[in-house]
Amino acid sequence: MAGNSDRKAKKSGEAEISEHLVGRTQPHSVDFEQALLACCIMEGGQDSVTLCIQSKISPASFYLPSHRTLWEAVLGIYNDGTPVSEIFLADRLRSLGKLDSIGGIDFINRVCDRIDTPAHISHYIKRVRDLELVRRVVAASLANIERAYGEAESLDDFIEKAENEIFSISSDRVSDCAIPVKKAVDSAVNTIQLMRNNRGELTGLASGFADLDRITFGFRHSEMIVVAARPSMGKTSLAMNIAENAVLPGRGRSPTGVLFFSLEMTSEQLALRMLCGRAGINMTKLHDGFISSSGENALYAVAKEIQSAPLWIDESTNLTILELRAKSRRMCSKEKIGLIVIDYLQLVSGDGRIPREQQISEISRGIKAMAKELKIPVIVLSQLNRDSEREKRLPKLSDLRESGAIEQDADLVMLLAKQIISDEEDEESKTFGDTIIRDLIIAKHRNGPIGVVPLAFVRGLTRFENYIDEKIHE
Repeated sequence: MAGNSDRKAKKSGEAEISEHLVGRTQPHSVDFEQALLACCIMEGGQDSVTLCIQSKISPASFYLPSHRTLWEAVLGIYNDGTPVSEIFLADRLRSLGKLDSIGGIDFINRVCDRIDTPAHISHYIKRVRDLELVRRVVAASLANIERAYGEAESLDDFIEKAENEIFSISSDRVSDCAIPVKKAVDSAVNTIQLMRNNRGELTGLASGFADLDRITFGFRHSEMIVVAARPSMGKTSLAMNIAENAVLPGRGRSPTGVLFFSLEMTSEQLALRMLCGRAGINMTKLHDGFISSSGENALYAVAKEIQSAPLWIDESTNLTILELRAKSRRMCSKEKIGLIVIDYLQLVSGDGRIPREQQISEISRGIKAMAKELKIPVIVLSQLNRDSEREKRLPKLSDLRESGAIEQDADLVMLLAKQIISDEEDEESKTFGDTIIRDLIIAKHRNGPIGVVPLAFVRGLTRFENYIDEKIHE
């Protein structure tokens, strides 16, 4: 009986939705569609059609089938390099066997008579494009209603897919186009003035490591920064240290909000690392219960400090690049985020229907596009292959694992590695107390020099610090 009741309730809900939608025409405007088509025909097609294409006008932008057919014919003539006119349009549609289906030459003439001048084409484009996007929202909403009644997926998956569809439509509202060089020059001049006024100070987000900042001048907005290493080299620790230096900068600087995607470690593990590292507490000794009262007080003080820091950790697993971008957009719309960290690229889920190398390429391109879209630096961790270990050499760009696309997309590539050690030495001979020296190799720098930055890695604290030779050799 309960099952019958549920089925009746479900059918009742479907009936209500159907009644709500039956007989309703999707949003559109015949007048604006015909006015836009008339502009393209009257002006001869070149400038008007170019503007339409740049504004992402497509056959789907037109609601009436006859308008879609006419637009496809306009595009065909435009692509052939022939002037768009009523005669050429009629001839093309006749050759395709579609002239009579749209109403013949009389229909083309009626469309052209809708306006006197193509001067207002930008307004027609905006109206037609807006109505297309509204129809896409309606279609996505109806599809989500069907999926909701299907009950074939988890709530989290349902919400993520629905959100990604809406974000996809939203991102299509803005058309990418060329900008006058004046704007680019003005922006460059402002950067030059900033460098001159600061006299060597950073023009981007500080990493907290003096030698690294001296080479990069800070991480700039829209940059994709790759930190790559073999396992157990400390790339997660380095990323956490950079995040910590951003949210707790000290020296009178304002904190920067950080969104940290941890696909490998839990938020609790990351928080524990940050607490112990900042408080100077050896994690092994803490685990064994050897902690003084002063050390305990230091931990509590640091915990209070970090609790108020603008740091958000997302520990979701199996994230796709679409989900990652959607979550990033959502956070940036709600909070003032100035840096995103992804740990790490190879753990982002790809489309299993294509080869892994192509998956990594799509993920890499998606991360770069996200950095440009949100206009903030994005640090993404990555793995290196085993070649450098087998050959006992420093890693290089070609060692980036699974795809050369990472190297192409990144603005800054940093390779974290052991210092070169001779056959007579081992790593312990390069160890000073609990500190190991690591080389951070700037292998690619789109906006500056390359080089090697030595960093001090304190093993007991799983923490990187500035390398100061005098201190190490005391």
